[in-house]
Amino acid sequence: MPRSKRKRLFDFLGLRPSMLGLLAMVILVGMGEHMAERFLPLYLIALGGNVLSIGLLNGMDNLLSALYSFPGGYLSDKLGYKRALFIFNSLAIGGYALVVIFPYWQAVLIGALFFLSWSAISLPATVSLVAQALPKNKHTMGISMMSLVRRLPMALGPLVGGLLVTTYGEVHGVRAAFVVAIMLAIVAMLFQQVMIEGKQKAAVISPLSNPFHVFGSMSPTLRRLLLADTLVRFCEQIPYAVVVLWAVNVIGITAFQFGVLTGIEMVTAMLIYIPIAYLADRSTKKPYVVMTFVFFTVFPLLLLLSNSFELLVIAFVVRGLKEFGEPTRKALIMDLAPNTMKASAFGAYYLIRDTFVSIAAFGGAFLWQVSPSTNFLTAFGFGVLGTVYFAVSGSDKKNR
Repeated sequence: MPRSKRKRLFDFLGLRPSMLGLLAMVILVGMGEHMAERFLPLYLIALGGNVLSIGLLNGMDNLLSALYSFPGGYLSDKLGYKRALFIFNSLAIGGYALVVIFPYWQAVLIGALFFLSWSAISLPATVSLVAQALPKNKHTMGISMMSLVRRLPMALGPLVGGLLVTTYGEVHGVRAAFVVAIMLAIVAMLFQQVMIEGKQKAAVISPLSNPFHVFGSMSPTLRRLLLADTLVRFCEQIPYAVVVLWAVNVIGITAFQFGVLTGIEMVTAMLIYIPIAYLADRSTKKPYVVMTFVFFTVFPLLLLLSNSFELLVIAFVVRGLKEFGEPTRKALIMDLAPNTMKASAFGAYYLIRDTFVSIAAFGGAFLWQVSPSTNFLTAFGFGVLGTVYFAVSGSDKKNR
């Protein structure tokens, strides 16, 4: 490609040096994260853990996602995004190392405190980087590029991880995946230090907002969206950790085939991400959010009806379609948030939602012990409740 055309393309996509460094980091750290973590339920069982340990791990993921976002944002403001990202990557590497060095299921839970929810704790820093690295008229493009690139490792990571597990077994394969994750994270840190500019505008440091005070300032419409979203996330998280057990141990597909399914899900999401966001910006947002909730709801029912790899492919395509209105839902949160505290409302929304949803992640393990059908049908029921509630009472307007 001629240099002038390449420059125009890079300018259009907002691919400045700091952004390229960020995207490289997202790919490398994400590859390690999704290559190793996706198969942790199999690893826990192989090391002598039980389904309750899987539920604990999944519950921790949801709870830490909720709790880490606030300190992640504070450290980004206090230290600057470059140093904050270095710390977050170092914590992830330490957690991976614990799993590699100590082959015990208890070590997985301890290490998970450091490597789980890397995306949640680093999100404020990455968004801050995009905001300062690009002009205002490129902020949406920068965040869109980050969202799209983030899905590449989500698609490819499980393929590589599944190949390692299939080749070396559930114990040695997962540990090998964590070794590769450490190496990728180190390379990501090198990209980060070389390519991301360290100069950062001074930020005004303020105490962390009280999420309950922020919740009290939310409009009734935003609260209804929060309730509906929480119910639908119950539907997602109740079966989330046991999907791999259903696919590999019950239906009988290989770990590599499960990686293929995850890749299909991610590719589906990537194909619809920009077109739907483009359309939603030019119409009302509610129908797109409702459709997203529908896809979340249908997935556990399709899992229950699947008894072959081919039927699982259909289920995972539907799972990928849940991104149909996800950017729209996030935009709707910002639209409905109070004008003077949009960022605080966004953080409080996720803190409240994910704290409650962590209960569903824990409870999913108990439901699985009753029977897989109990787990999937309970999840489906929560999805129906959330979807119908938002379809009837949700709105694009603050004052409804």
